[in-house]
Amino acid sequence: MLTGRRIVFLGGDARQLEVVALATEWDASAVLIGFDKVERTFPDTVKAELDPDVFRQADAVILPVAGMDDDGRVESQFRDAPLVLGSEHFAAMRPGTMVFTGIARPLLEERCAAHGLNLIKLMELDEVAILNSIPTAEGAIALAMQYTDITIHGAKAVVLGFGRCGQTLARVLAAMGARVRVGARQAAHIARIVEMGLEPFPLSGIERAVADADVVFNTIPHLVLHAGVLAGMPRECVIIDIASKPGGTDFRYAERRGMKAILAPSLPGLVAPKTAGRIIANTVCRMLAEAES
Repeated sequence: MLTGRRIVFLGGDARQLEVVALATEWDASAVLIGFDKVERTFPDTVKAELDPDVFRQADAVILPVAGMDDDGRVESQFRDAPLVLGSEHFAAMRPGTMVFTGIARPLLEERCAAHGLNLIKLMELDEVAILNSIPTAEGAIALAMQYTDITIHGAKAVVLGFGRCGQTLARVLAAMGARVRVGARQAAHIARIVEMGLEPFPLSGIERAVADADVVFNTIPHLVLHAGVLAGMPRECVIIDIASKPGGTDFRYAERRGMKAILAPSLPGLVAPKTAGRIIANTVCRMLAEAES
């Protein structure tokens, strides 16, 4: 239980509402900032403006999955203008306050370190990232089905990267009957791809691997699908890039060449916000309860 704990929630999307719901169900009190348009009600919850005083008694501050950008902005689906966090907001928090975010950009890391705050990057935790890969894979495949005129069954699908999302994507695509090639760097990943009955290739051989692809799924947050690679791909190939912004595709050149390339980060929040929110909520509430004990 989280009885007596005071949690400040900042912005976000429908996933954040699931975190609020579970935290208040566990008997925490919540302060909501940037939730102006939310009509859903929660027990022991108040809406507030972005004021340093709000943070002084907080046991935890929960940012959206996208966190805070390097201008201090926190986006909210439930507010017309972004929230802007300044150094005074971090200074108001007590040292040791838990600050949850999905990902952390340099400014957030710097400010939390400067004020002795306990920054927790949820998307780096296996228990969140592995489960989060399920709605990510489903959303990516749904996009591929929407923008191609062929079935996934029998399609020549290429997955770039074999991290948590890459592994789930490759497995689901294969289960749907796609002919799956997977690009990876590590020898252990190449071995696992072979064990799964899929076709591995080193990322250094990407040009050959994508030369006849029907659909390419990129999970690597670096420029791997550059102009030189794209020039050798079929124009009708669809690229679904689920890496964090700016993705790993030269979108300008893809458009110039007449290829369909879609940058689709944060798919769980779009295709399955309730499920994705509950994944985050379970971990946040568990960690808060363990910190109390």
